[in-house]
Amino acid sequence: MGEKLTGGCQCGAVRFALSAAPHPVTLCHCRMCQKASGGPFMAFAPVAATDFAITRGALSRYRSSDIAERGFCNLCGTPLTYRDVDRDRISVTVGSLDNPGAVTPMGQLGAETAPPWLEAALKTPNLSVADWLKQRRRTDVGAHQHPDHD
Repeated sequence: MGEKLTGGCQCGAVRFALSAAPHPVTLCHCRMCQKASGGPFMAFAPVAATDFAITRGALSRYRSSDIAERGFCNLCGTPLTYRDVDRDRISVTVGSLDNPGAVTPMGQLGAETAPPWLEAALKTPNLSVADWLKQRRRTDVGAHQHPDHD
């Protein structure tokens, strides 16, 4: 594995580290992932459970189905993990990684429930955060979230 992958929740109460490269990184469009994320899909980076360690805080867990348990921060609500209860693997949410660009999705599942507008929406004009802030006459958002490192 190139860089050590670490991550955590938005408020910093829960932090984790991976000791192996995740594989295969996937996008999931299923309805449960849509509801768990509040978005059109979730991106997951799976590793053996022994290659995942909580380095600060503790995961809260929600058994979202007969086969799956989802881990999240009980303070800020950030979705952090997905675990198939019958396997010894755990997937971290790619967005919770300190460097989400360090992994690349190689597949998708549940695309039949992807919103019909998703592909077209990803091709729409993109406004940078800097330009968005300029429109609002601000220099920053005054973020209260934990930085992407310890």
